[in-house]
Amino acid sequence: MKSILITFDQAYYERIITVLDKLNCRGFTAWKEVQGRGTHTGEPHYGSHAWPSMASAIITIVDDTRVAPLLSTLRSMDEATPKLGLRAFVWPIEQSI
Repeated sequence: MKSILITFDQAYYERIITVLDKLNCRGFTAWKEVQGRGTHTGEPHYGSHAWPSMASAIITIVDDTRVAPLLSTLRSMDEATPKLGLRAFVWPIEQSI
């Protein structure tokens, strides 16, 4: 099992949910409003007058076999609109209840 944290511009929210559904990644937790900025590129997401956009985040726990297809789809979305900002981070899950 792997945990995937996906951070993205709010404009992506419905598309990300659709991708998770399509790839049978059922369980997730979402934060609809988070702030941040990318390490190298992309616009800040501060919800301020100067930087009005906001970001969202979703964490999902998936079987190892679902990681590559999900990351591939997310990478394609990011490459199509790089200024929006979309990142995904993967961690192993050692235990769960």
